Amino acid sequence: MNPLQQLNDMGQAVWLDSIRRSYLGDDGYIARLIGGGELKGLTSNPSIFDSALGGDDSYDEQLRELQGSAASEALWAIMKRDVRGACDEFLALWHQSDGRHGQVSIELDPSSAYDTERSVSEGLALFAEIDRPNLMIKVPGTEPGLPTTTQLLAEGVNVNVTLLFSVARYDAVISAFMDGVRARLERGGDISRLTSVASFFVSRVDSKVDSLFGDGVQAGAPLTAGVANARLAYELFEQRFADGGEFADLAAEGARVQRPLWASTSTKNAAYSDVIYVEQLAAPATVNTMPEETIEATRDHAVVADRVSGAAAAARAHLDRLRQGGMDLDQITKELEAEGVAKFEAAFQSAVDTVARHVS
Repeated sequence: MNPLQQLNDMGQAVWLDSIRRSYLGDDGYIARLIGGGELKGLTSNPSIFDSALGGDDSYDEQLRELQGSAASEALWAIMKRDVRGACDEFLALWHQSDGRHGQVSIELDPSSAYDTERSVSEGLALFAEIDRPNLMIKVPGTEPGLPTTTQLLAEGVNVNVTLLFSVARYDAVISAFMDGVRARLERGGDISRLTSVASFFVSRVDSKVDSLFGDGVQAGAPLTAGVANARLAYELFEQRFADGGEFADLAAEGARVQRPLWASTSTKNAAYSDVIYVEQLAAPATVNTMPEETIEATRDHAVVADRVSGAAAAARAHLDRLRQGGMDLDQITKELEAEGVAKFEAAFQSAVDTVARHVS
């Protein structure tokens, strides 16, 4: 098996952190990855769509059809068609795995990141309109995103909680997930295929820490602040979903765990390996969503082994050393959350502007 297949075999689902119209179809990039046993799902966000619209002529026909439409409405029409198409690409895998794999994520309007009521309304409408059982609604992991997560899950909507940076916030997300599944169960709803992931961002933490300390402190080290932070998140995942623990009653009713998803796994620092976040975060019961270049690099030369299980003590010690040197991880993660929402808002507006040049 190649490294992508090895990751899937060890229990880490590889997802593609990208989408564009030309990737769809029987001979498309997505179909080839699925057929090779290398891909189990897909994530999208406004930045991805903005990039796709700027470099893929397969959108030309739909853009002509949307002439005269409001740019934001046209963008949503494009995104919904792509995501519905991707859901269809993965639907056979979803059925074959009894809903364990084959999920496709679409982001809510980033401007609703701090508005629970609006986010719930938009999430329900989007899930109903796209109308695919393997669709996931991406909800930013802001404080208002916690009740959004609970309410959507209670309504039977699959949720990808995104933009997670701190272990403390991840802890709250797990609680929001369990509350939503329990509410769904109490209402008599089916929870056997209700699916959620918690998207924990990695490389953005290292970018902040590297800018704080300068070159040399982390350079070349496989154990970085981002990796250590993620490994502590995995320790929390193991604790809270442990057999016989607080999730046991829901598991007995058929509920599935909320898997940690490693996001922002492309390497930003040239001093690091281009597969550092793949090799250092390979672990069972997780997801790693990767852009194309990371998928190709992983297939080519990643060395797969579980370096996460049992590694929490070393991760905690590494973060303690960085704190002694002046790193304030709590402040860094707060900044990253705010910046993450702002970046998604900017990317969404940029995508709207790109569409406007074609339909106005």
